[in-house]
Amino acid sequence: MSSPSPIGQFLDRQVRQRGGDLLIAASAGALTAAATTLLLGLSGWFLAGAALAGSAGAGAVWAFNYLLPSAGLRGLAIARTAGRYGERLFGHRAAFRALAALRPALFAGLAAAPPARSLTLSSGEASARLVQDIDVLETAFVRRSAPWTAAAAAGAAAVVISLASLWAALVFLLGLGLQIFLGGALAQRLTAKAGRDQLRATGRLKDGLSAYLAAAPELQCFELTARAIDSLMEHDTAFGQAGLRRSDAAAQLNLLLAALGAVTAVAVAALVAHASLPIAALAVLAALAGAEGVTGLMRSAQQQGAYHEAVSRLDAVLIDTGPVPERPPPDAFLQIEGQRLDPGARLGIVGPSGCGKTLMLEALIGLRDAPPGRIFVGGTPLESAPLGWSRPLFAYAPQDARLLTGTVAENLRLGAPTADDAALWDALSDAQLAARIRRLPNGLATWIGDGGEVLSGGERRRLSLARAYLRPAPWLLLDEPTEGLDRQTEAELAAALDRRLCRTGQGAIIVSHRPAPLAVCRAVLDISDRR
Repeated sequence: MSSPSPIGQFLDRQVRQRGGDLLIAASAGALTAAATTLLLGLSGWFLAGAALAGSAGAGAVWAFNYLLPSAGLRGLAIARTAGRYGERLFGHRAAFRALAALRPALFAGLAAAPPARSLTLSSGEASARLVQDIDVLETAFVRRSAPWTAAAAAGAAAVVISLASLWAALVFLLGLGLQIFLGGALAQRLTAKAGRDQLRATGRLKDGLSAYLAAAPELQCFELTARAIDSLMEHDTAFGQAGLRRSDAAAQLNLLLAALGAVTAVAVAALVAHASLPIAALAVLAALAGAEGVTGLMRSAQQQGAYHEAVSRLDAVLIDTGPVPERPPPDAFLQIEGQRLDPGARLGIVGPSGCGKTLMLEALIGLRDAPPGRIFVGGTPLESAPLGWSRPLFAYAPQDARLLTGTVAENLRLGAPTADDAALWDALSDAQLAARIRRLPNGLATWIGDGGEVLSGGERRRLSLARAYLRPAPWLLLDEPTEGLDRQTEAELAAALDRRLCRTGQGAIIVSHRPAPLAVCRAVLDISDRR
């Protein structure tokens, strides 16, 4: 027995929570469909009656009552417009509010995913799931009123047709039922695979584009830009072909449904031929309007393949993290490779590249699984605790500094969202970056480009370091904090770090190959033999 879909369960909860808006949207959709059907039928009756009156002479024209039908047409037109507005307003409001809860949950799922899962999901694929896949869910959510709309259109049309012939009304309902049955069955067969393929092709295209954009300087340096473009065009062609297959399948299905609708309309016309011309026109046009009213239901059926694929892809992202476990206290001691670190301690970690220095820092903050028996927090083996359990204890400045596309201040306030400008400048000063930021056109409000491209590699690393300084955590985790700096700047940064640690009482674990930052530490751990 398959486990329930997390996304399906989430959407079910949202349907219950947004039940009021969805009920209003469904009612408004039913009103729109009924008003449209009656409007078209009454228009046919009115035009046919007016034509007969005109052909009968001036007396018949004067006797023909056009005021009441005109008022009815105006009222139905107003009802149709109001219903359509209400359906879209409340349907989209329910969808937007539901998705406003879904996107943060998905982002949290990506952040909380186990490393074995999160490290296999590229930024491009994650973007496709957070955008295109959710757009598919939005469309499905908005179209939840389609069955109500179809029922109202069919019911109104059947009532109008029955004024001319009960048999015609029955044939109409049978024809409409056949369209719905065949449309649903064939939609699954013709469009489901194409819908899935298109979503997957979107993910591959975004994945390739994200990867090549990140490597743009290297591609230019090695003159590989043309090859990258060719590769992207292959993905783009696959995406276009998937979309074309989906469009072709939808066109074939729509053509078949239109043919069934035409046969139904002809059958209705034949069965009401004995009635007066105005009544016959009313019945035929009502049949056409009723068939049109089920198109939303057919479009929903054609989206089912894409919908199920989107749910499947998003299920892999949404993680129920469960209740937040009790965190370790701020004064918890650490133990790394048998070495105890009490609050305020400073430890340097050294060893050759690839021996696992960075892995230890990442394990402490839950970015990777902790190696068994090597790291303890407050006496608890870290590998036995939930991923990220000890994260509140640490502020982290990675070796590969990642910056937001935004301003200097926005990047710094990731570490302390409520920090004032004075605190930002203090952190920048300790990171030996204040003078550089003051020279920028707008200081803290300067836009630093995509991923901080306005800054050099060393400046990006120091901005990341300043961000870590701002986070109110009892321990600093610094991975190669002085890499790429000249000796004078490195010495000034190390001296400022020593003063800051003395002032704040924070502990520090520093990974480095350089002596200056290690001189700040009171103990050094060599993990060369633990490779």
